[in-house]
Amino acid sequence: MSTLIWIAVALVVIAVYLSWTAGRLDRLHSRLDAARAALDAQLLRRASVAQELATAGVLDPAASIVLYQAAHAARQAEEEHREVAESELSQALRAVFEDSAQAEAVREAPGGEEALGELTESVRRVPMARRFHNDAVRAARALRRHRMVRWFRLAGHAPFPLAFEMDDEPPAALARVPGTEEAER
Repeated sequence: MSTLIWIAVALVVIAVYLSWTAGRLDRLHSRLDAARAALDAQLLRRASVAQELATAGVLDPAASIVLYQAAHAARQAEEEHREVAESELSQALRAVFEDSAQAEAVREAPGGEEALGELTESVRRVPMARRFHNDAVRAARALRRHRMVRWFRLAGHAPFPLAFEMDDEPPAALARVPGTEEAER
């Protein structure tokens, strides 16, 4: 009789552990979905601001074309090509704003200060959003690798989380734009 009680207690403990682990995995997947949505929003914002700046007529024609094409490609990219398109937009931004002369020309144009500030803000937020997303991916992957999670299929049919790897280094001319230091404080 006592053996049956111990077996029942062990089964209850295992069931509670599995339930707790499944809940934790579900919360991690929810966090991952929220982080991905935030990353998508920041990438879309960056591409939109870059596209607006490219069509505003404040950049030289060659820079406008390069920036517009990269921003358009980033906005229209399918999911499997998105990382490459976003990296190409980062490279285009660095090429256009390689020196501070282009940033100064934009700043001197009517409405240029606001446009440059918005671009700088969006360029700075992308690496943070990507870092949060990749941290959530790392945590979900670590939990999904546990034996109990695999044996009892606690992840269900949720796809295995993938990190978003891209070149997100900001242009040097946008790293420190005058007037944005006050917003950081």
